Amino acid sequence: MLTATGLAAGFVDSIAGGGGLITVPVLLNLGLPPPVALGTNKLQATFGSGSATYGYGRAGLIAWSQCSAGVVFSLAGAVLGTLTVQRLDPGLLRRLIPWLLVAVAIYALVQPRFGEAGSPPRLGRVLFFLLVGSALGFYDGFFGPGTGSFWAVAFVVGLGFNLTRATAHTKLMNFASNVGSLAVFLLGGQVVWTYGLAMGLGQCVGARLGARVVVRRGARFIRPIFIAVVLAITGRLLYQQWVGD
Repeated sequence: MLTATGLAAGFVDSIAGGGGLITVPVLLNLGLPPPVALGTNKLQATFGSGSATYGYGRAGLIAWSQCSAGVVFSLAGAVLGTLTVQRLDPGLLRRLIPWLLVAVAIYALVQPRFGEAGSPPRLGRVLFFLLVGSALGFYDGFFGPGTGSFWAVAFVVGLGFNLTRATAHTKLMNFASNVGSLAVFLLGGQVVWTYGLAMGLGQCVGARLGARVVVRRGARFIRPIFIAVVLAITGRLLYQQWVGD
């Protein structure tokens, strides 16, 4: 069951993000305390984001030499965010993020050619990664839902990537922040290895399949799935906020 869950989550996550919508509820329903569920989720997500990154890299969609700053800032931000969430209540973000995700969905909907073609960058690469990498890395470690969606929009708007390239680079940044966050959870002993590895096996397969689909189908295939996932994350967060887990 866990491997099948990881496969489904890896497939969806490699295309448009949002795999945690599938995996975290499953881990919580197995009776894991929330911190342990989140730590175990980071373990399995690291396999998925790493597998997707490998697939996109082999397809030539990742400019490795230009992403080192993003990897460093995302990883460092995730470490800080994970340390912070263990001391603070993430309730404010739980209330704020759904409305930011609604804005992301509206932006994609009113831009019928969103991410279909590249455009000139609006920010220098190092400044972009300093600002966006640190912020989204911190957010991924502190709270997490919608990180991939925010990264994809940031790459399209800030660096002028098309949606296919944005999706590929998003998975690299997700991998970096997953590794940083996972390291903190491991040091705290908040990971169930058997569950995480079982889901991670499925993640590896699902993420590679999803990456292949993206490479073949491109931005027009990603866009509706991207919008659907953003709305699903928004709905889930609003449900948790007003109804409860």
